[in-house]
Amino acid sequence: MSRADLVEINFDGIVGPTHNYAGLSLGNLASKRNAGQTSHPRAAALQGLAKMRANIALGLRQGILLPHRRPDTGWLDVLATDAATPGPLWPAATSASAMWAANAATVSPAPDSADGRCHLTVANLVTMPHRSHEWPGTLAQLKLAFAHEAFAVHGPVPAPFGDEGAANHMRLCDRHDTPGVEVFVYGEGGGPFPARQHLQASGAIARRHRLNDAMFVRQSDEAIAAGAFHNDVVAVANERVLFAHGQAFADKARFFAELRERLPSVEIVEVPAEAVSLKDAIASYLFNAQLVTLPDGGGMALILPTEAQNIGRVWEWLEALVAGNGPIRRLIPVDVRESMANGGGPACLRLRVVCDPATVDPRFLVDEAKLDRLAAVIEAHWPGSVHPDQIETLGAWPDAVAARKTLLEALDLSELV
Repeated sequence: MSRADLVEINFDGIVGPTHNYAGLSLGNLASKRNAGQTSHPRAAALQGLAKMRANIALGLRQGILLPHRRPDTGWLDVLATDAATPGPLWPAATSASAMWAANAATVSPAPDSADGRCHLTVANLVTMPHRSHEWPGTLAQLKLAFAHEAFAVHGPVPAPFGDEGAANHMRLCDRHDTPGVEVFVYGEGGGPFPARQHLQASGAIARRHRLNDAMFVRQSDEAIAAGAFHNDVVAVANERVLFAHGQAFADKARFFAELRERLPSVEIVEVPAEAVSLKDAIASYLFNAQLVTLPDGGGMALILPTEAQNIGRVWEWLEALVAGNGPIRRLIPVDVRESMANGGGPACLRLRVVCDPATVDPRFLVDEAKLDRLAAVIEAHWPGSVHPDQIETLGAWPDAVAARKTLLEALDLSELV
């Protein structure tokens, strides 16, 4: 059974005015490598808008999620920390990491659930202190955007069971509007780096969402140790296609065999380690791409970071891929270098929701005209540059708070202030 009114909408996180490189994310190699560098919040936000414009030009539906209030003085208050006095918690209270909307929630479309509703569970992000206080702000947005009875919005899985949302979740199906197999990828370890997605959290979400067909697959320790802190750094799925690195999963043969049994139409496009090493895959964010179905019948496209063009073996493999007769027919590089420098590629910036657009609060949907309005606000109010050393001298950062408020007012979303 299918529902023709269901389409995929990419909800991209708008980069907030406090975007900075404080190196807070253990296991995220780019975040650590660029710690202490000068960031450019205005450029970062405009790069994100340009990616959204490119998606709209392809005929894709586009939505947004908004920056959270930062610094999070409420979080500091709970920790009995004076928001006016710099301290070790200040960078974690200031992070703009909610920009990576792939970590906002796990989404199960209506065709997959027993009750015929689209379910969203906000991610708890408990593993990393700077992200652990995001979920209340994200949940407030999800409850507004998806208030229609077609949706069921759930609070976070309780600690200590770590859940990092759609970045560790894949859905495979014949078409977006038909029932699919939902794949939850969890970790156990990875050298010095923690596994961020726990099996218990994934199981709880599958039960909450009343899924008809769910699989639980372990990410390989090698991938985590190499810097694949989320599954979406080494694998991405779209409709019937799974695009993955050969070392992404702990028991690849068993997973692939079972997936083929559950979805006989599945096409697995595997990049062997001999062709592209884990190191190169992670440096290029080859798999942290948006794999999308082009509405004009032109097959699928990979929307990937321009960094993928800079590693010869990666780009050569991709060009050979699209020259073949496979399902992926186009490569679309996009400039998201400010996000990439903090460890987030095109896929990190978006949350995919399959639903009827008419059931979504229209304030969270965008077209070219609305993006023009947002760009004007960002140009006028986002700082041109921020150095991490400045964070300790900006106090409660009133300019950043005011900039975000102006953006929310432009969208008629003042209830989120």
